[in-house]
Amino acid sequence: MKKNVYQIGMITVLLLGLLACSSPAPATQSLSSGDAGKVVNAAAGSELKLTLESNVTTGYSWTENAVIGNGAVLQQTSHEYQPPAAAIPGRGGQEVWTFKALTVGTTTVSMEYKRPFEPNNPPANTFNVTVVVK
Repeated sequence: MKKNVYQIGMITVLLLGLLACSSPAPATQSLSSGDAGKVVNAAAGSELKLTLESNVTTGYSWTENAVIGNGAVLQQTSHEYQPPAAAIPGRGGQEVWTFKALTVGTTTVSMEYKRPFEPNNPPANTFNVTVVVK
């Protein structure tokens, strides 16, 4: 009986030790239009999720693939359009990008909100952010 209690105690201590040593899942940091022009800090291995308002019914959309200054530091992993919750004609939704912080360094993320069929017209809006991965 004492041997079983001792074994259970040792297994519990080992499991708690393993849990303490395991690294937590990388955090996801949310960004929005309010972060435009800012410097954002991120940990290597973490994710950044950028959400911007968009109304594709007007012909405008954000750049699907963000322009990343240094692709060795940050990588875009996804982009999707999320329509509005209520299907009301003319109502806008959101565009969402996910980025992965790869390694220590500094880079920029830039995109434009414009009509793709009007390539010579200036963008209606822009988004730029500097990302510092530590």
